[in-house]
Amino acid sequence: MRSLVPIAIFLIIVGGIAFLGSWSYQNKFVNLDETVNRAFGDLQSDYQRRADLIPNLVNTVKGAANFEQETLTALTQARARATSITIDPSTATPEQLQAFQEAQSGLSQSLGRLLMISENYPQLRASENFKELQVQLEGTENRIKVARNKYNAAVSKYNVGIRTFPGNLFAGLFGFSRKPQFQADEGAQNAPNVNFN
Repeated sequence: MRSLVPIAIFLIIVGGIAFLGSWSYQNKFVNLDETVNRAFGDLQSDYQRRADLIPNLVNTVKGAANFEQETLTALTQARARATSITIDPSTATPEQLQAFQEAQSGLSQSLGRLLMISENYPQLRASENFKELQVQLEGTENRIKVARNKYNAAVSKYNVGIRTFPGNLFAGLFGFSRKPQFQADEGAQNAPNVNFN
């Protein structure tokens, strides 16, 4: 019986250390997970700001005589697609994030087309409303880029935390799995072809 006492004490100490270690790692993972969720929330807020500016931009552009209706319709449809996709960052799959990213990229492309076509309308470009909206959109696009970078940094830190030893021993036990990051749009590495002829 006396020989079992040291073994029991040893098992209690080892069990206590394992419990404290797992508790500590669970708290660390929850912290990292919440950082990812907050970063995604900030990013969604910036995307929403951009979506909120578009109706004002469309109304301002509608005032320009003979402005291409097709361009305005495409922009309105792209906005509707982008705002219809919602994902929960805590359970987001790579496919969901890709669909969200594609919808946002489609909106960016439609905005770019509208601004490019607006160059053909000197009266529109001279409008103070239009100039102000362009400045706000440019600022919002910069915010989106910064927010995407912060989100990716938070996801990277989270993914490293759950994949490295000893965190990887506890992450699966507590239901923490890898999170997807935003990727560059396909073809983003190619410089645009500019031709002045």
